[in-house]
This record gives sequence, structure tokens and C-alpha cells, in this order.
Amino acid sequence: MKKLILFVILNFGINTAFADCSSNGMQFLPSSRNISKNSLFLIQGYYYSQQTILSFEKRNVYLESENGKKINLKLIEILKGQMSLTQAIFKPESELEPNTKYFLKYSNETKSEISERKKWNSESKKNEEIYWETNDSKNVDLLNSNLKINFEKTNVIQYGCGPSANAEFKIEISNNNEIWYKTEVIEISSGLKTVFYLTSYENKINVGHGVCSGAFTFKNNGKYKVRFTPTNSDGMQLQITKWTEFESPFANDKLGN
Repeated sequence: MKKLILFVILNFGINTAFADCSSNGMQFLPSSRNISKNSLFLIQGYYYSQQTILSFEKRNVYLESENGKKINLKLIEILKGQMSLTQAIFKPESELEPNTKYFLKYSNETKSEISERKKWNSESKKNEEIYWETNDSKNVDLLNSNLKINFEKTNVIQYGCGPSANAEFKIEISNNNEIWYKTEVIEISSGLKTVFYLTSYENKINVGHGVCSGAFTFKNNGKYKVRFTPTNSDGMQLQITKWTEFESPFANDKLGN
């Protein structure tokens, strides 16, 4: 199979429409290069790269400055998605130095892992190692307490190699801070609960999966409920939203039924 990939980012993670699915991939948050001195870090692995995420339970993950100073990252939790995605959340063991560039590192890295830690820089035209630069602030700006998340619709798109299926939520917000949405989904009939962090795309949160991967999957019929905890990159949270119920996206999918 070809590994040329058409990325259509719908939420944080590799929730995509693929002509063919790749066998690995990593995502890193914060998405902004500029961070506070007490930032959290989120690393997500797709398909085979999930093994790297799971290995963090027994490996050191750390930040290294340009002058070689290391700050260990403490693993807070590992969250397992329902379709080929796993993510790990980290907190620095000590406050980061101000106005300092930090590179992400793992102990005992493989060549593949080093390659996955690189990101294309459109300005330099090179693949560069993941890094962040701290500012003088201990914390980023607080989240807007007036933030609202409203259910819009469920959506299924059928592709030749499989469907993408999501419950779509619209965000009403008056600032542009980076927000991670701790998303809890429960299948009502079984009580099965899955938790995963998502981000928005064009002021929408897509709760579900793409063709090849996603945090949440759905049965052909049935009801689900979801709630969100908006969180900034320092871990500060707004109040948890109320539960919102919705039908499986596949229940009204005429092409798939």
C-alpha cells in the first residue's frame, strides 16, 4: 500500500481521511512553541507508535536545554483510545528556566523514535527536533469562564476504505488560548467509559474517529453521553460540562445501513 497521506485534521490526534493508512505517527502538545515555565506536555502515538507511549511507564522522558541541562518529565497518566491512539500526559518535576529552548528526549531512543520526534519546518525546509521555548510567565492566561460547548449533529462520511464517524460540538469562546478538552464518553447501555484529550478544529470538537484512528468508536445503534473539561496547557481547568446524550452516528447513516 502507498503511504502517501492526505491529512484532514478533525481533532487532536490522527483523526484523518486516508487514501491508505500509515503504520505509525506521533503528535505533541502544546502546539505552540512558546510555553510558560509550568507547562504540561502531551505525547500521542498512532498504531505502532502506541508502543512508545506505553513504554513511558518504564522509561525516562525529559527536556534538555541547549546548554545540556535536563529536566525530567513526570508521567501523570496514559490514556488509551478506542481506535489505534494512545496518549501520555507529563508534568516537569521542577519549574522550567525562563527564556530557554528545550528539546524533548526519551531514554534509550531508537532510530525510529528519533525520527518520529522531528517536525517539518516550512521556513528552514527541514525536519527539526520537537522543541519549546519558555517565556517569563509562570502560567499562561486563564481560560475564558464563558466558554460554551454545544452539540450540533452526528456525522458519518463513507470512504472506500472505511467510514469516519463523529458527534460534532460547536465551541463559543472569546479568546484564542490553546485548550485541551478532557473528553469522557460513556456507552449508556453497557456503562463503558473512555477518556481522552481532544483539541478543536475551526471551533469544533469532533468526538469519534476517522478512517484509520480515533479516540472513540460507536456501535451501529445505541445511545452515548459525553462531557468535557476544558484545560489549558498548564493544567488549569474550567468546570466540567453537563452530560450531553446523542445517538450513535451510524444510527442515521443511510449509506452505511
